[in-house]
Amino acid sequence: MARLQSDLVELCEAALDGRLADAKAEWDPRASLGVVMAAGGYPEDYRRGDAIEGLDRAAALEGVKVFHAGTRREGDRVLTAGGRVLCVVGLGDGVTAARDAAYRGVDRIRWNGAYFRRDIGHRAIAREAAAAADG
Repeated sequence: MARLQSDLVELCEAALDGRLADAKAEWDPRASLGVVMAAGGYPEDYRRGDAIEGLDRAAALEGVKVFHAGTRREGDRVLTAGGRVLCVVGLGDGVTAARDAAYRGVDRIRWNGAYFRRDIGHRAIAREAAAAADG
């Protein structure tokens, strides 16, 4: 799941070969919204080494993709290793649907001290609602 539907490697090779004008990039028209899940204490002295649970349950959701940033693998476990640990991205027909998908993913992921904001996308959602009311 990604907004870019074309092969990124092919686009990069076309750019390197001077053929980018002939290459076609195809995009998913749906809205996307990402929620950063951070380690407790971030951005100051944040926790490291906490086991992350629920990654498979979140990734299995329709329209949800989990990107790792501050993680590390130890055997079968995934542990926190940075301040910004994950970005949970949702896709939807509008920003509200994308936000709802992202938070469905976030709600399935747990670790000790996990922190995230619940107001991500509120301005875009207000604009979307105003546009729907106008038209």
